[in-house]
Amino acid sequence: MRKNDLSRSLVAFDQDSTLVVVVELSLKRWVVAGLVPGVARDPLKKLEADEDALLNLLHRWRNEAVKVGKTISRIVVAFEAGRDGFWLARWLRARQIEAYVIHPSSIPVSREHRRTKTDRIDTQLLMRSFLGWLRGERKHCSMAAIPSAAEEDARRPNREHQRLTEEAGALISRMKSTLVRFGIRKFNVKLVKACQRIEALRGPEGAPLPPNTLGEMQRDMARLRLVREQMKIIEKTRQQKLIKAPRQGTNPMVLMLARVIGIGIESADMLVHEILMRNLRDRRAVARYAGITGAPNESGDKRREKGLSRAGNARVRRGLVQLAWRWLTFQKDSALARWYRQRTASARGDIRKTMIVALARKLLIALWRYLTLGDVPQGAVLRPAQ
Repeated sequence: MRKNDLSRSLVAFDQDSTLVVVVELSLKRWVVAGLVPGVARDPLKKLEADEDALLNLLHRWRNEAVKVGKTISRIVVAFEAGRDGFWLARWLRARQIEAYVIHPSSIPVSREHRRTKTDRIDTQLLMRSFLGWLRGERKHCSMAAIPSAAEEDARRPNREHQRLTEEAGALISRMKSTLVRFGIRKFNVKLVKACQRIEALRGPEGAPLPPNTLGEMQRDMARLRLVREQMKIIEKTRQQKLIKAPRQGTNPMVLMLARVIGIGIESADMLVHEILMRNLRDRRAVARYAGITGAPNESGDKRREKGLSRAGNARVRRGLVQLAWRWLTFQKDSALARWYRQRTASARGDIRKTMIVALARKLLIALWRYLTLGDVPQGAVLRPAQ
């Protein structure tokens, strides 16, 4: 039996004393289906999006089972992960209700070209998969680890910083494209004083920018300044927390990872809060969560690879590929960098992009072992401890 295995339940399931409930969540309405011991019908109830109404319904179904002579010792509730996140699961667990969150992609569905889809059919599918999981059978569905509110909140700064970075890049690209339409190619819109200089800007025709275009550029530059100020606030706040409380929460892991030359605070914070702080059971689970494992396609004598599965965390996967390229620059003498150069020395040009993914996978596992076991990646150079 493997630890931290969320692909099946490790608790004995007694269906005669367990109230099983699945919930199909939406913005305004919840569809709740139950399996009540001693009750022949399969109840299905549509509720307003209200947690108190859901709790009252669970107690009502429990009382119905008690009236027909059944003893309910366990109430289990499951719903798919989605827009609502994990707050409902935490709320139910705080009231002694077993709550689970199902990975939507782990539920097998019909492959018909036009599959019938209704709330009733969806709840029936959820119930079948959830019952198989409760019985301990494999491949029915997998559960997501439910984070605490503090763990979810710890991911927000890095995700906001990434979103602001993308927004800044989009603003810069749009401003450059606007200037190119008037033949201006060498003006640097990222300069601090760009907003002051743009009024005196002239194109090849010798005319200034039209008034509407000039106003648009000035507003985009003001927006870019605001985005950059917000990014600096996030970076400053994170740095202050690491300095004030270096041993609190996940700060030791971030500081430990940031000691590796080539990994900054931003990358360390992303890796720790997105993947490395999770209680993953082995290196296969680590690579699978990042979505950098293969997707084999075998049928008879045919065998080929379809590429990356891309079923994991896209933020981690994107950050790891970028980190792998930086690793080749800052950790040239490490064993991983030597392995990469050896495998790509006599290969064709595009093989470097393929092998960088393999390097990213090896690097992730090496960093995971570094944080969990203290094994420094072979040949890696660390900054002095502070």
